[in-house]
Amino acid sequence: MVNAKVSASLRRLGIGHDATLIYLALLELAPAPLSAVAAAAGLGQEELEASYAELVDAGLVSFAADDQDVVAPVPPASGLQALGSHRLAEIDESRITVARAFDSFRRRRLGAYQDDLVEVVTGQDIGPRIRQAWLSAQEQIRQFDSPPYFPLTGGVDDALATLARGITQRVVYSRDSLDHPGKLVDTIEPCIAAGEQARVLQSLPVKLLVIDDAYALVSLSIREAEVHSTMLIVQPSGLFSALVALFEQSWQNALPFQGGDPRPQRLLPADRRLLTLLSAGVPDGDIAHQLGISRRTLFRRLEVLMARLGATTRFQMALQAQRRGWL
Repeated sequence: MVNAKVSASLRRLGIGHDATLIYLALLELAPAPLSAVAAAAGLGQEELEASYAELVDAGLVSFAADDQDVVAPVPPASGLQALGSHRLAEIDESRITVARAFDSFRRRRLGAYQDDLVEVVTGQDIGPRIRQAWLSAQEQIRQFDSPPYFPLTGGVDDALATLARGITQRVVYSRDSLDHPGKLVDTIEPCIAAGEQARVLQSLPVKLLVIDDAYALVSLSIREAEVHSTMLIVQPSGLFSALVALFEQSWQNALPFQGGDPRPQRLLPADRRLLTLLSAGVPDGDIAHQLGISRRTLFRRLEVLMARLGATTRFQMALQAQRRGWL
């Protein structure tokens, strides 16, 4: 069992079969005449010379003196380190060779099918491509909206113009969108009033804009530095289908931002906005700030709404409000 493990280890280090037999024989017999070692390994003179020289080069044995045929293995530390380094270098070289071969195959065989599936847009070209996307929509737009935002002039006007053309627009906002300065009043609420369908999730994995079933604009990172520098345009493909599925699943899981009658009967606009912000997960302090009231006044309004809806918890209140079409 021990010899089998040693043999396998030597082979993994690049030692040949015959050289491995000699080394195992040395471990059993040494110090011994080289001829005795060869006989124990079952090798002839020609195989012996070549294989023993291999062990010498590997630093595992020493030269046999001309006037003395007795041989023995030497401490293998330095030899094994050299063998290990050599094998690692060979593995790296092989890995690079195989990777280059596959890259060449991909360029030759797959390039014709994949070149047009994903387009990379960078820098100043991003803004015009986003505006072009809004204008090109024919049936529907699906969007993940989350800061940071690309500095796009006229973005709200483009969205409102698209809604005015009768294009269905579904947007999932992250909670950070509601906290972004001016976003709620200047962008979200005007679009909802114009017919946008909006929902809210705690967070979003990507920034996404899907135009009809034609193509998608996506940023795989929402960090400030990257969202302003790189955008992908994805044509119909497996990746495009995955992005659409991601949106639809997120849409199902998101909480409606506002639905039903935009002016629910007997509900004050301030209370409707309070419920909308609360259902979106906005903290109490931020809600009070948005409404221009104190936290104490906010809590009193919540108590009145909970009593009106027959709810004992905020969750029940949000659920009942949604059932009545207040959200």
